Amino acid sequence: MDGFTRVFVRERQRIVHLVRRIVGCDCTAEDIVQDTYLRLKDRQLGEADLSLVFRTAQNLALDHLRARRVRSEHARQCFHEGDAACTPEQTADNRARLEGLLHILRALPPRTRRVFLMQRIDGWTYPQIGRALGVSTSTVEKEMMLAMHRCRDFLHRQAQAESTPLPGEPCTLT
Repeated sequence: MDGFTRVFVRERQRIVHLVRRIVGCDCTAEDIVQDTYLRLKDRQLGEADLSLVFRTAQNLALDHLRARRVRSEHARQCFHEGDAACTPEQTADNRARLEGLLHILRALPPRTRRVFLMQRIDGWTYPQIGRALGVSTSTVEKEMMLAMHRCRDFLHRQAQAESTPLPGEPCTLT
């Protein structure tokens, strides 16, 4: 058993306790702690890196809460849109669009995703995010621009795929 695994096993209950306090669910806490281990196991970590383990678990727990909040908000909006004559096709399109955006967000570099979620979900300002992450406001702006660019590209591609050619425009098959 390597040094990291030994430290992780020894501190596992404390990590689970921390995550459980954040997410409020034993099963979810166990899953997040497992994800923490899998993310860090290939690094050369030891006793001195214990704070990184706790910080990673905490960040994963907070990311889980943000994702849950986004899903809940989307479900709430779909429910209210359903009351306002949202067809099953529109609901399916909205769900596909949301899944696509979530895929785009998951594919972002971790810091970029974190910046995006802190700003869009938590409502933090760029300077607040910079201080929390230990980076400059300019870096936060660049990370946000990257995230927004990727989301806009996805939405633009999807809009193009859904649109039909205007009269007089050539029809292209893809």
